[in-house]
Amino acid sequence: MTDRTLWSYKDIAAHIQVQPETIRSYRKHGLLPPPDDVRHGRPYWYVDTVLAWIASRPSNRGR
Repeated sequence: MTDRTLWSYKDIAAHIQVQPETIRSYRKHGLLPPPDDVRHGRPYWYVDTVLAWIASRPSNRGR
């Protein structure tokens, strides 16, 4: 079953233990997948999208 909860920059940052500005920088540089939803001009990602992105990050390979 998929998790349809939406995460913001702050939620993603808390999950991988970085500052929200780091996540914004990842998006600016094309390292973050496109948002699954945009509400009031703010991007949001489904938890499943974020977890898949985390698993594919170079720093996470081989763990």
